[in-house]
Amino acid sequence: MREIVFDTETTGLEPRNGDRVVEIGMIELINHIPTGQTFHRYINPERSMPAEALRIHGLDDTFLADKPLFAAIVADLIEFIGEATLIAHNSEFDMAFLNAELDRIGHTAVPDERVIDTLMMARRRHPAGPNSLDALCGRYQIDTSRRTLHGALLDAELLSEVYIELIGGRQAALVLGEAPEAPTLAVAARKVVDFGERPTPRVFAIAPKDLAAHRALVASIGENAIWNDYLEAADAAE
Repeated sequence: MREIVFDTETTGLEPRNGDRVVEIGMIELINHIPTGQTFHRYINPERSMPAEALRIHGLDDTFLADKPLFAAIVADLIEFIGEATLIAHNSEFDMAFLNAELDRIGHTAVPDERVIDTLMMARRRHPAGPNSLDALCGRYQIDTSRRTLHGALLDAELLSEVYIELIGGRQAALVLGEAPEAPTLAVAARKVVDFGERPTPRVFAIAPKDLAAHRALVASIGENAIWNDYLEAADAAE
């Protein structure tokens, strides 16, 4: 099973108002295991970068000026995606931008049926939240020390780890049978500690004061109390 975890960086929040994609990062998974295959492009948005977006990802007009237009990278993008399922965090946002870019050049949009939203998965699993990518990395103890600014490829890498946790952790990535195209996952064997045999059997005994208290309680109930049978048997055994 092939899946593509991806993230985008943009000039803003609304593609219908002219905001554009400036970075795309994608990670390939096969049977839920990263293969090491990635797709990463910076894109010239053909517009200036608003200060609000610049503070998030740090991609300014000077850096993006010599980057290719979306139309120049779309063939490589579509080839990399292939028929894989797409996975994104708050996929409505990323898919709106991706499909807006595809629409601008007359390309068919990617249907919603091919997309998994990890934000919706997280909300079902952790209804009390928070469920941002940062919060989920903290919850699952995923290292984010490299993340000083948002970056599409790094965020896709982090999201791939979060996604594996959301579907059941690393055990979900173990594949039974042969899968030649998928990498193997090394699993550390659990160490079994042998404490040896107990030298003498441990005897559990009732303290005399507790036994006396129990006898007094049974006596207060009367001679028909069922516990009298057990006390008589215990006395006989002694």
